[in-house]
Amino acid sequence: MSKRRRHGDGSIFQRKDGRWVGLVDGGRVDGQRQRRAYYGDTFREVQEQLKVALHAQQQGLPLGGHGKTVGSFLSEWIEGQQSKIRPTTWRRYSDFVTYATKHVGHIALEKLTPEDVERLMETRLKAGAAPATVRQLRAVLRRALGQAEKRRYVPRNVAALADPPRVERRQMTALNEDQANAFLSAASEHRLSALFAVALDTGMREGELLALKWAAVDLERGTLQVNTTLQATPDGFEFAPTKTAKSRRQVTLTRAAVTALRRHKVQQAKERIDFGPGWDDLDLVFPNAVGRPVNASNLLHQQFYPLLKRAGVPHIRFHDLRHTYASIALGRGVPLKVVSETLGHSSIAITADTYQHVTPSMSRASADAMDAVHGT
Repeated sequence: MSKRRRHGDGSIFQRKDGRWVGLVDGGRVDGQRQRRAYYGDTFREVQEQLKVALHAQQQGLPLGGHGKTVGSFLSEWIEGQQSKIRPTTWRRYSDFVTYATKHVGHIALEKLTPEDVERLMETRLKAGAAPATVRQLRAVLRRALGQAEKRRYVPRNVAALADPPRVERRQMTALNEDQANAFLSAASEHRLSALFAVALDTGMREGELLALKWAAVDLERGTLQVNTTLQATPDGFEFAPTKTAKSRRQVTLTRAAVTALRRHKVQQAKERIDFGPGWDDLDLVFPNAVGRPVNASNLLHQQFYPLLKRAGVPHIRFHDLRHTYASIALGRGVPLKVVSETLGHSSIAITADTYQHVTPSMSRASADAMDAVHGT
């Protein structure tokens, strides 16, 4: 007597047209027989589909799914994220969701495969996106599908199983000490010379500098508090908290930076008086000519790049002033932990990994110090 098939077992057979079919019987739910068919060109292809379906069934997922497509789920997910993440992050996530929906949004959520995600990434790469951008696309999908897995809409997170593209480590650019001094010299008469001085002496991010207010600066103690960043939005500018707890920090200023800020404060007071009642007093340390936040694009193209050219130093990004501070400080023997805290990195490991090119000089300094101990 043949063994009776149990509810939840799967069966596979080949049709007359050569295609393979797998059936899963889920028993009766509300009086209705639950069956699901899976199709493929090979026995193994269908067998893999059944394996996933049976595992899902064991996890308590209904065979019929939840009626969600990838597109409908992502739309719900991104809407729910709006109040949980920063506006700029939400807009970036939304762009990735829009792109994914365009290409795989029609697929039933439970039928999305790692191969679908990998094809999506390959399509984005062929369209000219950088590998780092494509990895971000995968990261957003992984985060979204992690929620789907948690809510038992799907048995597994297929984005986590998809292989991301390889990203080549970007060559970091930094000015050396002579070049940094040449740049500061070229900028010495500029109305924002203090901004460049503080950037080079603290490694602060551009958004942190442009959001800095006088209330956060203590020139007597030679310190400033970093807790806000300036972000561009479709509606203009907005001041937002810095991204992590570690990026909210106190920074100790160099004597040169304090001197530059004192001079800058006097100059700014004169500008405010000369401009008259139209000055928009937001207490910004580095505002534009009418007291409003400086436009980052204008800062780069109309001021920073021309100053680099005048100084005769390499063409770098503004962010590379941050790298310049770290490279010079580490090369001069400032402890890695101090540099990491000044930069506002979330962990010292990030600092060590980013500036590993400075390690040889630090190791040499360590060896020389021990030689001095031994009198050699």
